[in-house]
Amino acid sequence: MSTSGGGQVAPPPPGWYPDPAGTGRFRWWDGTTWTDQFSTPQVPGPYGTSAAGAYGGVPYGAVPYAPQRPLLRTGTPVYNPLIWIITLLPLLSMLLLLFWNPDFRIIYLGSEQTPTVDPGSIFTPVYFLLVVSGFLTYAATVLLAYFDSERLKRDGVVQPFHWAWSFLSGVVYVIGRSVIVAKVAPGRGLAPIWVLIGVFFLSLVVTTVKMSALMSSMMDSIPN
Repeated sequence: MSTSGGGQVAPPPPGWYPDPAGTGRFRWWDGTTWTDQFSTPQVPGPYGTSAAGAYGGVPYGAVPYAPQRPLLRTGTPVYNPLIWIITLLPLLSMLLLLFWNPDFRIIYLGSEQTPTVDPGSIFTPVYFLLVVSGFLTYAATVLLAYFDSERLKRDGVVQPFHWAWSFLSGVVYVIGRSVIVAKVAPGRGLAPIWVLIGVFFLSLVVTTVKMSALMSSMMDSIPN
């Protein structure tokens, strides 16, 4: 569509605009057509125009009102295998920890030949697998967060939690993602947080028990 000067005018960007039907509410414009999503608050705002005419009922140059994201339609999935993998990935390190059973060696130091545990005893193949799994888990979390964020966009979530937050940790991404999804899909979206809490406490218990067993084994290996 062209302006009165003959120049091509792009359609207004997606956003909340006054409903052209005159309901007094704000309606979501997806950049091409009007959707069936209406905003709850009726907050006035500046809606000037920079060019004559309108596109789909939206004045050219209108400033969108953006207090909230449009709600997802009922039945739109908010979970997918990607978010569950991100949430459960910490269990991989916990599983490897269960198989880490170093054979503590005793060395004798000084002129008094004081027995002590050789620090090199901890460097077993499983130990190195634990270290490598930490890096792989981090990289996989960032990659999966990117694809999960893109999938949410395709499912209709406007501005989902940015995947780059996963560089801080998977926990940050899972929490942020769940909060935003819960806003656009009331009553849904928070399940990954509860699973994450369960994974955290399970890992805490397993790690505590395993470390206690290793300390006991190390002390038993030292001669009286």
